[in-house]
Amino acid sequence: MARIKIRSLTLCTLLLALSWTPLTQASQQTRTTELTQSSSASTVKKNKEKNRQHNSKTTSQKNQSRQASTSTNKTRSINKSKPAAKTSKPSHTANKKNAVKVIPASGVKTALRSEKCVNKKGQKIACATKKVKSQTLAQAHKARVQKAQKTAMNKLMGQLGKPYRWGGTSPMTGFDCSGLVYYAYKDLVNFRIPRTANEMYHLEDAARVNRSELESGDLVFFRIQGRGTADHVGVYIGNGKFIQSPRSGRDIQITSLSEDYWQRHYVGARRVMTPKTLR
Repeated sequence: MARIKIRSLTLCTLLLALSWTPLTQASQQTRTTELTQSSSASTVKKNKEKNRQHNSKTTSQKNQSRQASTSTNKTRSINKSKPAAKTSKPSHTANKKNAVKVIPASGVKTALRSEKCVNKKGQKIACATKKVKSQTLAQAHKARVQKAQKTAMNKLMGQLGKPYRWGGTSPMTGFDCSGLVYYAYKDLVNFRIPRTANEMYHLEDAARVNRSELESGDLVFFRIQGRGTADHVGVYIGNGKFIQSPRSGRDIQITSLSEDYWQRHYVGARRVMTPKTLR
């Protein structure tokens, strides 16, 4: 009986051992699986975090590059829209030295060039070249007019002492008052000189001149016989005097404009020689 009990106990022990071994192995496998799964889950989490950080860095770099490209494009567009003169501002002293560049003169029609005008304290500086050019042109026009005046005076003075001749227009035969003027100016101006004093007085190409502003070469008009607005004409030669061919029986002479007779009959003056009317 004792042996039977011992054997039965041994069998029970073996059965228990056999039954316990799979359970133990299963529990160990379960634990190993759980550990593997937890480690893989943690690895996945770490990888996700790394990916998120990498993606955020990439996104920030892309945004920075976009911002840089946008600012570059804005700067380029601004530079394109700005005038070339405003991109670089020279100093005030440099402007004074290089503000005007004048090409050596080659006649009256020489072109003048200058640097572009720059801004100073928000105000535009006037180009000095324009003033120089206008002054040069004014001087050239004045020189032309003075030359024409001198030519007319020489022609008139060469007729002093010649007799008055009604309707005369030639040094060979003599002159009347308007014929003397016609002879002096017909080759100097670019319009037709009329033949009578009244037509000359109403000439549209001749500018009116005040008596206080008379210059050499201006025509002075008088109304002596009451025929029209003006029936007598002379040429002012300066110093309050004019040259004329007065009337029949008198020679061509120089007369003072301040004489009472001529002051009473004076009606006005015209200027036929200007830069626009000269040939």
